[in-house]
Amino acid sequence: MDERERRESTRKDSLNFLDYVVLDQDGLVVDQGMGRTRNVSEKGLLLQTHVPLEDYHTVLITLGLEDEVVELKGTVVHEEFCPDEGICSGIEFTQINDSERAVLQKYLKAFKAVQNP
Repeated sequence: MDERERRESTRKDSLNFLDYVVLDQDGLVVDQGMGRTRNVSEKGLLLQTHVPLEDYHTVLITLGLEDEVVELKGTVVHEEFCPDEGICSGIEFTQINDSERAVLQKYLKAFKAVQNP
């Protein structure tokens, strides 16, 4: 099989978009969608969405970097209007193990490289 690249233009990995699922206090799914990472740290991230997320709901965030995908659990700790459009929600990570932290650190490094070329 021919393994050559057939795309007409080079694709750049997007580090800004991610999937999220919102759970209520009983662990039931109340919302899900795509969001944009505005900033990210080892403790949490600022997630831009088109709909508000309720304070203190649990958010499951799926981050992908190349072939590695990790699902992180966090809590909505604040919300604000984004400068361009949408709602920005501060998500504080609540559970993260060593392997998830390793993927997150790679994501952080790549995110910073894209933000500060």
